[in-house]
Amino acid sequence: MVSGEIQIRVRYAETDRMGLLHHANYLVYFEQGRTELLRDQGFTYRDIEDQGFYLVLTKIQVRYKSPAYYDDLLTLRTTVVRTTLVKIEHSYELMRDGVVLADGESTLGCVDANGKIQVLPESLGGKPV
Repeated sequence: MVSGEIQIRVRYAETDRMGLLHHANYLVYFEQGRTELLRDQGFTYRDIEDQGFYLVLTKIQVRYKSPAYYDDLLTLRTTVVRTTLVKIEHSYELMRDGVVLADGESTLGCVDANGKIQVLPESLGGKPV
């Protein structure tokens, strides 16, 4: 399994009136984790899209356990838990000082520029065409 961690500091603009990280920003953080995990493997989304492969979100889930606050330094662990010919499944753990504040999963499907399902590129676990 491919896994990576990044540090994220909660910005004031990402919080609500109570100073809590707004629930929608957890999804933004998950995307950031996926992007950096891909970068750690030597690729960018731009590279993959320039080759005609588009990764679209088909499913996402978040379980909120404890709030994050303005200026918290968080650690996000992103893991590829499964890859098939046409999709990639990730899991996430968002932590503060080793305590899991939220976790979740997502599924990305691979499509072409017209939205038709296609096999992932070899670099992401697909088979040679």
